[in-house]
Parts: sequence; structure tokens; C-alpha cells
Amino acid sequence: MLRKPYHGSVISQQDGSGYPEDFRGEDNLNVFVIRHGKVDFSWSRSCTSGDFDKECKAYDTSPIRKENIRFTEIKCQKIYVSTLSRSRETAKEIFGENDFMESKLIHEVPLRSAFDTAKKLPLWFWNTAGRLQWFVNSKRQPEGRYQTRKRAKQFVKRLCIENEDCAIVTHGFYMHTLIKEMKRAGFTIEKNVLHYKNGQAIVCSK
Repeated sequence: MLRKPYHGSVISQQDGSGYPEDFRGEDNLNVFVIRHGKVDFSWSRSCTSGDFDKECKAYDTSPIRKENIRFTEIKCQKIYVSTLSRSRETAKEIFGENDFMESKLIHEVPLRSAFDTAKKLPLWFWNTAGRLQWFVNSKRQPEGRYQTRKRAKQFVKRLCIENEDCAIVTHGFYMHTLIKEMKRAGFTIEKNVLHYKNGQAIVCSK
């Protein structure tokens, strides 16, 4: 038996563009993949490897910003969040207090410094180097590309088996892998973008 649909709102892009008032179709399976709200955290412009690792951990425990957000009505039967607080906080902003389904399968791809050094290097360097290591499955990173795809595939398989309209409040870098797996599973993606903005929702239908 399907749960009573949740009524909630999706944060629209802060550039003023919005989403349709009701994403739900008559017969389709609709999945709303939402990037979490903007995190209230200031990164250092340059840092040592140790400082970068500390800031990555601090970012993961920082709250989201709640100002200047706009909302659009949606309906779904289940709401998934990751194990990171910014995912759950965003879900609460959208749907209020609800029985969210927490899953490690939609956690952000973890990131750490590419190597140890006491020299301060630009933030863009650490981010780029770490993600390149992820792409080549370097053991330096906590998770490689193959591992990320494996858990995304597991989660998409779960969605297909449950076959219920749902919302997934997840993370920007991970969304690229998740949506690719959804395409492979036969989902039609509303739009393809290079960078998912905070609060942006992507509608995936099957």
C-alpha cells in the first residue's frame, strides 16, 4: 500500500527562475532529485593539506543557510535523505517534520587532500586534485569512481523495485553519478546541466 503523499516545496534557484507548480504525472514514476541548500560555511582561499582536511570535516557538520529561498509545491510518497546533516535540514525546510528515509547510498562523495604538505595551496587545487584522484580510483581518496557508481546503482535499483514517486535530497557531486545511473535504468531526465545549484530539483521520470 502506498503511503499518503507528502506535500512539500522545492527550493527554486535564487536567480529568480522557478519550477512548475506540480511535477506529478498521471501514470509515470517521478523522482525529484534535489541538491541540498547552501551551506553556511566559508572556505579558506588557500590551505595546507591538513587544514583542507579539517575544513572538509567542518563543512560536513555546518548548517544550511535559510535566507532568500523560494518554494514550489510538489507531491511524493517517500523522501530520502543522506546521512549528512545538510541533506536532512534541507528536507525539513521543504517538507517540514516528516519520517525521512535515511540512506548512506546517497551520501556525498567524500573528499580529502591529494597529498600531504605543509605548503599552502589554493582551494581550487585541492578540490580539483581530489576529484581527479576519485576519477582514477586512487586509494588516497576515501572512495573511488567505481565505488560511487556501485552505490548509485544499488539505490536506483531500489527506486525501480519500490516504484513510488519520491524525493531525494542529496549532494551536488554525487548527483552526476546518480543521474547517469538513472538514465541507464531508463529514466528520462528533465534537464542536463554541468553544475547543480543549491536547492535545484531535477525531475526524472520513467
